[in-house]
Amino acid sequence: MSIETAKEHLSKWKKDNDITILDQSSATVELAAKALGVIGSEIAKSVSFYDKSGGVILIVASGTARIDGRKFKDEFGLKAKMLSSEDVELLVGHPVGGVCPFGVKQGVNVYLDDSLKHFEWVYPACGSGNSAIKLSIAELEQSSEYVRWVNVTKE
Repeated sequence: MSIETAKEHLSKWKKDNDITILDQSSATVELAAKALGVIGSEIAKSVSFYDKSGGVILIVASGTARIDGRKFKDEFGLKAKMLSSEDVELLVGHPVGGVCPFGVKQGVNVYLDDSLKHFEWVYPACGSGNSAIKLSIAELEQSSEYVRWVNVTKE
């Protein structure tokens, strides 16, 4: 799985042609913001965690927000333990630096964090370390096929 999987997923909403392939890396929030000419908080970063059921919790949050351990535990009933870099592509379906909520593997549950609600537009990756897409919050909700909104971050 990769950018092609994300592209195929986004085609359900005719958004596959809206993916931007960048000439430089967008694998971190800072690099993505610089490459896209936006502020870091507008980057919709995807952070993956182990779930007690054997699946994956994928949190899509504002690029400058950090996971709050207490809020995470209150929300999901377990300690926030990020996937190891070796497990990310295996369990989520996208490589580190390109993780996104589009075209993820079975067992990955996508949650959108309230930190994104402050923005008209956000910029998630699309399966590679040099891709992104500009989406409204409504478009992100639809195309991510999210479970629900959560509040698990702090600025």
